[in-house]
Parts: sequence; structure tokens; C-alpha cells
Amino acid sequence: MLADASPTRNQILDCGERLISSKGFVGVGLAEILASAGVPKGSFYHYFSSKERFGEVLLARYIERYLQQLDALLRPDGTPARARLMRYWSHWNLAQCGIGEDSDAASTKCLIVKLSAEVADISESMRQTLREGTDRVLQRLAMCLDEARGDGSVPASLDAARTAESLYALWLGASLLSKLRRDNSAFEQATRSTELLLGARTV
Repeated sequence: MLADASPTRNQILDCGERLISSKGFVGVGLAEILASAGVPKGSFYHYFSSKERFGEVLLARYIERYLQQLDALLRPDGTPARARLMRYWSHWNLAQCGIGEDSDAASTKCLIVKLSAEVADISESMRQTLREGTDRVLQRLAMCLDEARGDGSVPASLDAARTAESLYALWLGASLLSKLRRDNSAFEQATRSTELLLGARTV
């Protein structure tokens, strides 16, 4: 399904992603998605057997795009691996710190953050898609941390896999707090905590 390049299918997914990024999965009805995409209900069911299946495909497509962006941020470029990792958290901060629910701000928000708590209890297939996606994110973060151990920008004793999971949980929590507080203070604290978890540079 991800390889299907139908313009109509992509139009439905694009419009659905914009709406769901703003209102959540449950908060957006099928009729609203179809009206935004300008397609009839029959076109939707030609590509997706249900709204749940649509959500699964939407998340899988989003995660692939997210991982490509993550790979670009973490790719070796002559800078220490620690600096590349901090670049990722800085990007997370910028992408998540928009306040309010206007369409421009909502379009930058991470769907993993937006939907994890919402869909985990209502759709096993969407939960599994998100779980597999976050596992792949953690693998990339751990690989970057292993590189950081090698180049001396973090202590060699640091446990890459456990630290990757701790950092990801820290930033997911900061994203939720930022929604409640409607300010950037949680991300500022997350940045300070990240530096502490990474420890002192050895070179």
C-alpha cells in the first residue's frame, strides 16, 4: 500500500494528515476528510477498507518520512556524534513548540507524539504501527550514541540502548507537558537533562 502512488489516494492521505495533526484521530470524521480532499466516499473505500486501515497507512507513511528526516539529522558529517544527536533534539523542540491549533502550526507536529496515547487503546493495528516505528527510532538513536562513545563525545561506559530509550521517553514527556503549559519550559528542561544523561565529553 505504501508504494501506491495514486494521486487520489495521496490526496486523501495528505488532507487526512493535516486534519488529524490538528484535531486527533477520533476528532476527525470520515466526512470531513473526504470534504477536504474533494473526493467521494467510494474513492476512500477503493483504497482503504476502513478508517482504522486509513490511520494505519497514514502512520506508516508518516513514520517512513520521519525516519528519512532523522537519518539526515544523524548522518555523519564530520561533527561529533553527540552534536548530531543534540541537533535532533533541537529539531524536535522547534517542530513541537508551536502554540495553538492553527493549521500551519499543527502541520509541523509529530504524529507519533500526537496519536500514541489516543490510538493505543482503540486500535491494535495502529498501536503496533506506532510501536514498530518508535522501535526503529530508538535503534537509530542507539547507533548514534554508539558512535558518540567511539568518538569520545560521551563516556565509553554509557549504555547506548538504555540511554536512547531514556532520552526518547524524556522528550515524549516534554512534548506532553508543553501542550499543558503552552510554553517551551519543558523542552528547555529536557535539553538540560539530556546533557546530564549524556555525561561529560572525554575528548
